[in-house]
Amino acid sequence: MPSHISPARPRRLKEPLSPKLAASLTTGDLPDGDLEEDGTYTSTEFRGVDLTSRDADGVEFDGCRFVDTRFSGTAMRRGGFSNVELERCDLSGMTAVTTSMHRARVSASRLTGMTWSECGFKDVTFEGCRADLTGFRFSTFKNVVFRDCAMPEVNFQNADLKGVRFEHCNLAGAQFSGAQMEGARFADCVLLRISGVTSLRGVTIKSRDAQGLVYSLAGAMGITIEE
Repeated sequence: MPSHISPARPRRLKEPLSPKLAASLTTGDLPDGDLEEDGTYTSTEFRGVDLTSRDADGVEFDGCRFVDTRFSGTAMRRGGFSNVELERCDLSGMTAVTTSMHRARVSASRLTGMTWSECGFKDVTFEGCRADLTGFRFSTFKNVVFRDCAMPEVNFQNADLKGVRFEHCNLAGAQFSGAQMEGARFADCVLLRISGVTSLRGVTIKSRDAQGLVYSLAGAMGITIEE
């Protein structure tokens, strides 16, 4: 079972993405305990299911709910999560390429070391998640919110983060080199030791958060700050 992750600032979670999502879901029962290649799973609840270290090619989940489900070490290609909820799940070490997540909510889950490269996220909320050392290189985000997440050393290199909101997140040591970030917003976040700080052109940052950027900005401009 995955570790429960406590958010930095606990708050009541919002209602599910769709009122129909939690109602009358079929309990997940996978043939031979595995995912079928190019398989599609709809209106299913996966509770306490172990899907670790799987190879999942072309797997689609639509209208599903995952609770205490483990995807750690699983490799996914050309997959999709649409209108889904993941609660207290373990995605640590999971890798995904050209996979999409649309209209989704991921809460109180462990994403440590997860790598989703060249993926697409639209209308997604990550809340109260542990996402240290997570990689989102070359991925595209639209209408995405990261809230109360621990994300030290997350890698957003060359990602499209236009309009993304980071609220109450620890982003110490985050990598933003080559990212597109116009319209992104940071509120009450830790922004120490950020790499690729010049990519933050066009973002909005609260004044108290900006203090953490001083050393990163100075380093990017070749300025030495003495005590």
